[in-house]
Amino acid sequence: MNFDSKIYIAGHKGLIGSAFVRFFEKNGFTNIIFEDRDKLDLCSKTDTFEFFQRTQPEIVILAAGKVGGIISNRDCPADFISENLSIQLNVFNASLKYKVKKLIFFGSSCMYPKISSQPMRENLIGSGLPEETSIGYATAKNAGVQMCHALNRQYNMTSFISVIPNSAYGPNDNFDLINSHVIAALIHRFHEAKVLNKPSISLWGSGVPKREFVFVDDIVLACIQILKTKISVDMLPINIGVGKDISIKMLAEKIKSIVGYSGEVKWDLTKPDGAPRKLLDSSRIRSIGWRSITDIDAGLKLTYEWFLKNIAK
Repeated sequence: MNFDSKIYIAGHKGLIGSAFVRFFEKNGFTNIIFEDRDKLDLCSKTDTFEFFQRTQPEIVILAAGKVGGIISNRDCPADFISENLSIQLNVFNASLKYKVKKLIFFGSSCMYPKISSQPMRENLIGSGLPEETSIGYATAKNAGVQMCHALNRQYNMTSFISVIPNSAYGPNDNFDLINSHVIAALIHRFHEAKVLNKPSISLWGSGVPKREFVFVDDIVLACIQILKTKISVDMLPINIGVGKDISIKMLAEKIKSIVGYSGEVKWDLTKPDGAPRKLLDSSRIRSIGWRSITDIDAGLKLTYEWFLKNIAK
């Protein structure tokens, strides 16, 4: 990967894709390629192949796809399967045809069994059913991981690299209350409650489940380390986690404090909790020299500062 390498970022406006754009532009890479969704439909094989033929990317960061929170995953599982499978197959096949040197594909920790030993090693994928509300998304993501394996084996290469970051958060996250993930949703909810001077706020579930959160800029650095390192097919997929988790209740208290909300927090036990715990075993990524550099407190403060500058106003 050189400073003038043609690097295509699919999903450049999303949480992970935009973090790659920031990294490459900040570090002097001069040949970054991206296209808005209204001009390039990655669900269309014709559009995707024409784009690859025209741009001839050397490296692909596949951060595009349909994502959402627990509500949208529960209510629209077919949409999550079909859209993500379409994007993955089109980008994989176009990358193969036009001889992309490296492709980074993002799996998801929701691929792991709902009930699993902790921390979760990569070989546990497929050993049990994922959590019910995310099974559509998890199925599509697992298919992408297996497609990477299949392409590498069939064509005797390691060009298709699958990584599994745990719950990503940070600047440019989706703060929509219906489709957002937990940190973005909590930031929005607490900020709204503070502005409206609400005496209390009701949050889903018990707050007992634990989650591992990774600041998005650290995920980018992990992928850059992978691209710079000679790895074998046996090392794939690669978990990306910080090595420790936190309960949703404790996370809510941290965000409440950062936002400055003084009201009461109530927990709605009629709403689902999701998987009880999702802590990744990240020994593979640590073995090639990567460590997370952003702790949860610093990451939450940076994320709320971005929210205030870009969303709240």
